[in-house]
Amino acid sequence: MIFDDIDKKLLTYLQTDSKQTNKELSNKLNLSVTAVYERIKKLERDGVINKYVALVDKQQVDKSFVAFCHIKLIQHTQDYVVKFENEVANLTEVLECYHISGDYDYLLKIMVKDMAAFREFLVKKLTSINHIGSTHSMFVINEVKHTTALSI
Repeated sequence: MIFDDIDKKLLTYLQTDSKQTNKELSNKLNLSVTAVYERIKKLERDGVINKYVALVDKQQVDKSFVAFCHIKLIQHTQDYVVKFENEVANLTEVLECYHISGDYDYLLKIMVKDMAAFREFLVKKLTSINHIGSTHSMFVINEVKHTTALSI
């Protein structure tokens, strides 16, 4: 999709703070409130904007322990892949799951309270999923950059 400069600025502003009013956005973009409204509606209709969410501070909700876990399946049959993906999608501790290339099959981003909670998650939930051959976990020491905004 091709965006003009105004759409790019509008998307940048919305990714920074989606609660800005159309009036505030119109002042920043030198457009009428109606023009801003119409642009936003078009971006929503076209699927460019697909959701508005609140970003929660992980410390405030006791989920500041972040782990990345590589998963290797026993086999790569369609049945094993589909079952694993369905089961991991239901684990609330898993924020992101990617099917990846390389030595491992999946990469998971997991957020829990602390190391004890991670161990419990690993032992009682993750490794109880059938078809997992091996796991390799890494833990975040310091978050250097975290953004949800895409550069347009």
